[in-house]
Amino acid sequence: MIRVLFFGDVFGKPGRQAVKLAIPKLMPHCQPDFIIVNAENAAHGRGISAKIAEEFFDMGVDLITTGNHAWDQPESQTLFAQEKRLLRPLNYPETDLDLVPGRGMAILECKNRPGIRLGVLLLMGRVFMDPLDCPFHRGRKEIAKLRDQGIKNIFVDFHGEASSEKQAFTYFMDGEVSAVVGTHSHVQTADERITPNGTAAITDVGMCGCFDSVIGTKKEISIKKFLTKMPVRFEPAEGPGGYGAVMVEINEKTGKATKIERFREEVVKLEGVTF
Repeated sequence: MIRVLFFGDVFGKPGRQAVKLAIPKLMPHCQPDFIIVNAENAAHGRGISAKIAEEFFDMGVDLITTGNHAWDQPESQTLFAQEKRLLRPLNYPETDLDLVPGRGMAILECKNRPGIRLGVLLLMGRVFMDPLDCPFHRGRKEIAKLRDQGIKNIFVDFHGEASSEKQAFTYFMDGEVSAVVGTHSHVQTADERITPNGTAAITDVGMCGCFDSVIGTKKEISIKKFLTKMPVRFEPAEGPGGYGAVMVEINEKTGKATKIERFREEVVKLEGVTF
């Protein structure tokens, strides 16, 4: 079996600290071959920096995915062009020119089990999101390329607003990929399942960040926005963080998922850890 531990959207410092505490806590139970983190909000709620990416890699993270906030930091384009362990959405428009830095797909090699490979794709939805290329067509095209290379174990992070779009993509690729996990809403759903043809799925993994918040931001700022409709500057909430994650178990010979387990926990403030 192959085991993948995946953490949902990391929001600010509380989210980064929560992941740092969660990885060693979950390791004995999950025994993951791969650890993947969606960190598109890791830098004070907006994008990711090179320094923060290295922090995750030092924790044992194998790959970082992102989403619509991928480009929020001034260094983003250079970072995505240089760091192969960092994914931006795959379905940016295809052109003859190399206009969008980075990549949306990676093939991971297991550090401790030679010969074990995992294909990972990051796709972004189009409902209430930027109008990128169709994630269904682009996703199927790239997944076919992976399968032509003999890679059966395929993990998809589908970064989307609409639950219907994420669920539709899951059934569109049922049996063709090992897992489709949803990100972006920051609210974990309780619908983890194995689809009829062997794809592990959850509509949204949830966030890693301060749970005493409005999807990671300070409550009073978000409330003011809804009350007044005036422009506001969102700030990450402060306080102890929590994490949303899933562990997916895959039959390495067939690429079919055999188990998906969901985690959601608020971590306590430990000595020496400042949120």
